[in-house]
Amino acid sequence: MENQITATDLAGSAPPPDLTIIGLFLQADLIVKLVILILVVASFWTWAIIFDKALRIRRLTAQARQFEESFWSGGSLEELFDRIANRPPDPMATVFVAAMREWRRSAAKGLLATDQLRTSLQDRIERVMDITLGREMEQLERHLIFLASVGSAAPFIGLFGTVWGIMNSFASIAAAKNTTLAVVAPGIAEALFATALGLVAAIPAVLAYNKLSGDIGRYGNRLEAFAGEFGAILSRQLEEKR
Repeated sequence: MENQITATDLAGSAPPPDLTIIGLFLQADLIVKLVILILVVASFWTWAIIFDKALRIRRLTAQARQFEESFWSGGSLEELFDRIANRPPDPMATVFVAAMREWRRSAAKGLLATDQLRTSLQDRIERVMDITLGREMEQLERHLIFLASVGSAAPFIGLFGTVWGIMNSFASIAAAKNTTLAVVAPGIAEALFATALGLVAAIPAVLAYNKLSGDIGRYGNRLEAFAGEFGAILSRQLEEKR
């Protein structure tokens, strides 16, 4: 009788399961580990994009304000062009430089002599500004699609890890023929950890995507407004040459 050992004694003598984040990761199945690593990398990359875009939009907004002050100060646009032509500091200045460069090239070739040539020049300048604006906005919107993808896919990736982990947990329970909490809890915790990471990655990505998309959209509208105003100025200049 003294040598008999019960299952309760074994459960009581076994070390408690490690339910820390590192412990859950190390105890997880290979597929669950892969899911966790994917979500952790996606989360880090998401935050890197968020900080980069937020700082860049703030910097570009300040630079656009400074350029508009110089543009509307009443000074010579030719002097402004000569000062920033080699290295435009921001997209708004880039649009201005592209239009002025096309204006100067046409003037140097004598393409302002007739009404037809002036009309053609005006169309080319508008086209150049549209192309330049589109190129600058494409650069600014880069990586936003990644935020949208993480926001939509991360919860499902985490859910896949959870389902897979629970399947393995039930298989282990069936093999051990033991349904005590000490046996069930670690596997369930590992599985739910994947879902939690999916939400941790997805929620900031969705919020940041909506915020950054709105900020970039407003900045794009500002560039379009400047391009329209500058196009109108050049159009008046062409009319005065008639």
